[in-house]
Amino acid sequence: MKEQNENKVELDETAVENTATCDSEAPLDKNIRLMSPTRMVVRRFFRSKLSVVGLVMLAFLFIFCFLGPVVYNEWGEIEVDESPMVEYTSKTITYEENGKTHTIYQVTEKTEKENALAPMSKSHPLGTDETGYDVLARLMYGGRISLIIGFISVFIITILGVILGGIAGYFGGIVDNVIMRICDVLMCIPGFPIMLVFGTVLTAFSEMESPSAVQAVMGDPRYRIYFLMAFLTLFSWPGTARLVRGQILSLREQEYMVAAEAMGYSTGRKIFKHLVPNVMPQLIVSMTLSLGSMILYEASLSFLNMGVQPPYAAWGTMINAASDLNILENFMNIWAPPGICIVIAVLGFNFVGDGLRDALDPKARR
Repeated sequence: MKEQNENKVELDETAVENTATCDSEAPLDKNIRLMSPTRMVVRRFFRSKLSVVGLVMLAFLFIFCFLGPVVYNEWGEIEVDESPMVEYTSKTITYEENGKTHTIYQVTEKTEKENALAPMSKSHPLGTDETGYDVLARLMYGGRISLIIGFISVFIITILGVILGGIAGYFGGIVDNVIMRICDVLMCIPGFPIMLVFGTVLTAFSEMESPSAVQAVMGDPRYRIYFLMAFLTLFSWPGTARLVRGQILSLREQEYMVAAEAMGYSTGRKIFKHLVPNVMPQLIVSMTLSLGSMILYEASLSFLNMGVQPPYAAWGTMINAASDLNILENFMNIWAPPGICIVIAVLGFNFVGDGLRDALDPKARR
């Protein structure tokens, strides 16, 4: 028994010596697999199935809207199919004369200049609308408007929110009170009704007989949606500013900020080089989730004829065709595709935003 215990002790000592020798001789990077923070975030993001689905949905939309017109270039955004459309209507008239029954078949031929409300075919995969425009081509060009406006609006909102929220959170005191009171006032203003009023003003500019250069540009149907969304950003940045301010209030007391203060860094460098980068994870999530809201805003304005004006296309403008009961009941190919695209865009951005929020949260359970 004693010999067995001695042998066991010798084996344990030998194992310890071998392990120590292996650990001392082998480099650290061969025993431990290091992973950068960016790689960890990407790994967490792609681990979520909804995040991947959202990414695929957005990739499909961008390819469809920006590369689709390159492939499907048979019809343009405002190109009308002027091939004549012939409609035949028949009418039967029956009458009696001298005890005999006579039947008259009357056929009426009607020729339209535009090929409007054409069914789905090889030349028009989704048919044409009530004015003879190709639905598929307008669906692609309308998606460009919605996506570009959404990104531009969110970018401007983020820039304003970061600048004003960073200044308020870093300086505090009177500066913080002034900026936060401005945020309170703007958040109390109903943005959508104000935009409807502003849209009416732009419509009045377009109907003026001799408008000035500025009024003519603002009333141009090609650019009015950009003015409306720029006007919307003036009421939407307070949410981002409050987010940035709250994060900076907690971050400015950290040790690295004390070190930056001791090294004599300028105020701008401390705010935008040391504080704002640490707020970026929350900002990225907020921006992603806001993109869906902006697309809905643009679609709502276009549906109410306050956004993109005919003959130019937008998803909301295309859905507005469903206000005609005949089109709503019999021509689903006109208004259903833009509605589906809006749903895909909003769901895609929300899925990606949720995935980024979970991936950037170091406390999230995996």
